[in-house]
Amino acid sequence: MKPVIFGLAGTILTPDERAFFVEAQPAGYILFKRNIVDRTQLRALTDDLRSLHGRDDLLIMIDQEGGRVTRMQPPVWPSFPPGAVFDRLYDLAPSSAIAAARANARAIALTLAEVGITVDALPLLDVRQEGASNIMGDRTLGAEPMRVAALGRATLEGLAEGGVVGIVKHIPGHGRALVDSHLELPVVDANLNALDTDIAPFHTLRHAPMGMTAHVVYTEWDAERPATLSPTVIGGIIRDRIGFHGLLMSDDLDMKALKGSVPDLAAGVIAAGCDIALNCFGKMDDMVGIAERLPDISDLSRARLDRAMASVVRGGDQPPLEELLATRDSLLGLVPA
Repeated sequence: MKPVIFGLAGTILTPDERAFFVEAQPAGYILFKRNIVDRTQLRALTDDLRSLHGRDDLLIMIDQEGGRVTRMQPPVWPSFPPGAVFDRLYDLAPSSAIAAARANARAIALTLAEVGITVDALPLLDVRQEGASNIMGDRTLGAEPMRVAALGRATLEGLAEGGVVGIVKHIPGHGRALVDSHLELPVVDANLNALDTDIAPFHTLRHAPMGMTAHVVYTEWDAERPATLSPTVIGGIIRDRIGFHGLLMSDDLDMKALKGSVPDLAAGVIAAGCDIALNCFGKMDDMVGIAERLPDISDLSRARLDRAMASVVRGGDQPPLEELLATRDSLLGLVPA
């Protein structure tokens, strides 16, 4: 197995993809809107991926946050709100906000599990900061670390109850970034006391099964390298200070915050201490180059992967999706329009 998650080009596997994936044996896959038509097609695609590996618990992930980051969209699937709506309810009724976030996440999980998706890139634990880039904005769960952690925990629990593994992101915190890391490299000059605020939710939820790094330079920790490529940040901050020992994947290597060839970047994030490199675009040349550059997954990273995928109970009785959505909406309705 190679320590990488690959994207796909379209709505079915091409012959070249099929042959390559069997040979390369990536740790998992990530899906986007370009890969999705409807329930029948999507379930057939995920079943096809599982058949290549003979694993029911294959890591097949998606970014289904709600709001503006939604890959599975209406009218085929329900609409899900962004994180900020739970933050607003928390101002009024914290316990209701936690219950709403949990019901929402469980509803998301049911829609994913139905089509064979096993992992969701949620929750964001980035602490929102005044004046920062709007790339986080209403995606976040708030500006207060305890609140972010409480709503994040409810989200992780709801996903797990619905049979889906959650990912805490973007560790150690993207909330202070002044630019969008999809487009350029953010540099955060905050002092250590301020950075303690950013890492607090990640420390609280340090036992989460999976985490995703931030493509951000934190000058107080490593002025030369973004967290994704920094052994100092991954080892000293994420693993030691935060205490996160789950499966750690990079954010997407194709984002413009990172410079260099995608295969070189994949090798760099593994060398820096990530368990898995994330490559989303589904470009065959890049994927072949990554497979050639990467070693086989380490025993420790494989154990973290297996433990994460076993952290949820799949199958069994579930409440109706409509009931979960109604619970969420009745609670969110407590907030004045």
